[in-house]
Amino acid sequence: MKMSDMRELNNDELVRMLEDLKEGLFNLRFQNAKNPIENPYKMKVMKKDIARILTLLTERKNAQQTNS
Repeated sequence: MKMSDMRELNNDELVRMLEDLKEGLFNLRFQNAKNPIENPYKMKVMKKDIARILTLLTERKNAQQTNS
């Protein structure tokens, strides 16, 4: 998902998405440990999406602290 699309979501939606991505990444790692997965690029994409969400949540938190 692109960062511009993520910016349109509220914090609750981002946290839910983050939890889903973390769970999905865990499952992919588990599958990969048993048998090599067909598309290892999927893991890379999930890691980047997790990083994007964490970055966006941190930006919002810092902006909120600055405005307070």
